[in-house]
Amino acid sequence: MTDPNPIACTLDESDLRQRLDQIAALGADALIAHGETDGTHTLRFRRDDATCRQLRQIVEAESKCCPFLALQVNESAGGLLLTIDAPAEGRAVADELARSFSATR
Repeated sequence: MTDPNPIACTLDESDLRQRLDQIAALGADALIAHGETDGTHTLRFRRDDATCRQLRQIVEAESKCCPFLALQVNESAGGLLLTIDAPAEGRAVADELARSFSATR
């Protein structure tokens, strides 16, 4: 039986670089805080329409290329909250994705 969500990203090198640049740009513009508890990352972003739209686009795109990731966007009084989690085998990918929002490219 094949795992329906293998621990692998389907993006090629060029598309991955473009996605990481998009993620870093959003993080540089709107990331307020990043915390991690028991392997689950919580990132808080400025709450405005443009940030919400961009964040939801990234989550949708990441859900397609890395379906093993558990990504969720919620709105709160303190901003937009993105949670990133993965099974143990995919934790390194979740960690890298979360760190990418703080990266400068």
